[in-house]
Order: sequence, then structure tokens, then C-alpha cells
Amino acid sequence: MKKPLALVVGVVAGTSVVACSSGAAAPADAPDRISPKVLAVTLFGAEAQPWLDDRPLTTEIAVPGLSAEFPTVACDGDDLCMVTTAMGYANAASSVAALVASDRFDLTNTYFVVSGIAGVDPEHGTLGSAHWAEYVVDAGLRHEIDQRQSPEDWASNVFALGTSQPGDSPGWGAGTEVYELNPDLVDAAFAATRDVDLTDNETAAAYRAHYPQQAASSAPFVSVCDTQSADTYWHGSLMAQDVGNWVGLLTEGRATYCTTQMEDNAVLTALTRGADAGLIDLDRVAVLRAGSNFDREYPGQSAVESIEAESGGLPIATRNAYLVSSTFADEIISAWDQWRDGVPTAE
Repeated sequence: MKKPLALVVGVVAGTSVVACSSGAAAPADAPDRISPKVLAVTLFGAEAQPWLDDRPLTTEIAVPGLSAEFPTVACDGDDLCMVTTAMGYANAASSVAALVASDRFDLTNTYFVVSGIAGVDPEHGTLGSAHWAEYVVDAGLRHEIDQRQSPEDWASNVFALGTSQPGDSPGWGAGTEVYELNPDLVDAAFAATRDVDLTDNETAAAYRAHYPQQAASSAPFVSVCDTQSADTYWHGSLMAQDVGNWVGLLTEGRATYCTTQMEDNAVLTALTRGADAGLIDLDRVAVLRAGSNFDREYPGQSAVESIEAESGGLPIATRNAYLVSSTFADEIISAWDQWRDGVPTAE
């Protein structure tokens, strides 16, 4: 994975739990360090549950610093592990940092697959569709003035750090605003999963029919489409327009906004710190988000009605995020001789 763009710019029954003490010598009878081939990163319980239901993740390893709600990493016998961070930037960054720094894991050759749900832009996705991101953009590091106090001629009340009006490129930044993932890994993930048989339901099918956009009204599908992160669960067509413009501004038009979620820049920042310490390889990080809801209202609906709607998207999004991510995980594990040294090059 490339460095950030410069910004001037539930415990499972029958599992075994292995405790560890970070920073201290492991007990004599403790197992050796685990070297997962793939580590799935989920963000809350509903995203983790399909992994726990469908795979024999029967070994759980307690890691100090993980969320009290999700204190262990669950692993199977095929070198697949799964961690759940808990929602939001603070939880995501803290949990991933604790995992990367843990003395129980060797993650230097591990492929990380972030597997979660998101709001989706009806121009580019639908309820249950799954999207591999090439760009991950932070929509929270910015200036904002209440719209009641912003100048009347401003098209937006948000503007970049180090500027004085909307539309100007950032004057300074935190260095975590934009991540570009390894395009070869993104291409490989899409190629391995584009034909996955995704789930759907009648409620979602009926709800998406309200949207005139072709992508929104279609059955779930897999694509490559970029994501933005923010702790704020925003909603509505006007805010979506701002976010789309923001993603374009920060990436100089290279990214196409598709999904909105609450953790990915935080996850990637923690992983970047691990890479800087020689603990992981950023070129082995993939991000998938599946649409659990549309990020805006349909014609004739209010934004409040939209955010409160029971669209049927959540159960199919959590299931499809798992189906797509696990298919890619299985591809890596089953062909490990080809993946051990990095993403295989196309012949």
C-alpha cells in the first residue's frame, strides 16, 4: 500500500481461549507465535457473526488492549484469524494497534482483509452489494461552520484544513486523510470474488425499487469502488454531495466515492504504524464494504424517513461482506505458495 497522499493535501461455545501478557515473556507452556495467512478485521458483532457461524474458529487468543466487548482473536487450523475492533475510530485504531503490537502474533506475511458494512451511494451500489476499495478517504479532518453562519454564497459549509473557503486544496493535514491501497491486491481481490453468489431478500428488493439509479435498483453485485470514513453517521443527499466533492478534492479526482463507514482510516493508520515498525506489510491490506443502507433518500422521501427506514439491507450486507471476504481469504490460503512472497503477478 502506498503511503498517505501528502496533504498540503461473543465467545463461541467449545472454543479454547489462550491468554497472553503483552510485553512480558510468554509462559513456558504457551503456544508458539501464530502467523496467520489471512486476518479478517470486523468492526462489530453483526459483521463478526458469519465468520463465527461458518468457520471453525475454535481457538481464541486473548490480547491485552482489545475491546472489552471483543477481547480475543479467533483462529482456525488453516491459518485464518478474525478480530473484532468495536465501532468507531477510537475503538478501531486502539484494537488494531494492540493486535499489531502483541507478542502472540507474527504478522509480517499476513494478508489483512477489512470486512464490514457501510452506507452506499445509489449511483454506484445497492443494498447488499460489496465493494473493494482502492482509496480510503477521511471525511472528518476538516473545517466546518454551521450552515446558519456560513456565507450565503458558499455551496457548502465544510472546507479543507488550512483554507478559508470550500473547494480549496488543504493547506495542512494530519497525514492520515488518504490511503491508496495496493492496486494489484485490489485487482486480485475483485478477480477472485466478482462472481460470488450473493444473498438478497424480498424487503431489500422492494426497497431498492424506489431508487431510479441503475446500480441501486439492481441485485447485489461486487465491484471496485472507494470508501470514506467518519465517526459521524451522516445521512442525506446534500451531505452525500459534499462527501463526494470532498473525496474528489483530497484525491485530486482519482477516487470515486461509493461507501461510507466509521473505521477504515483509523484501521489503516494503526496498520501503517505497524508497517513503520516492520511488523506488517501494507501491500497486503484489502478493504471491503457491503451496502447495508443507502446513504441518502429516494425521490419523494425525506432524509429523516430514509435514515429511519427498514430497508432489509443489514442482514444481506453482513452476510455478503463475509461471503466475499472469505472467498478471497480462501483463495489466498489455498494457493499460499503463490501468495507467500506477495500478490501474484498476472501471467
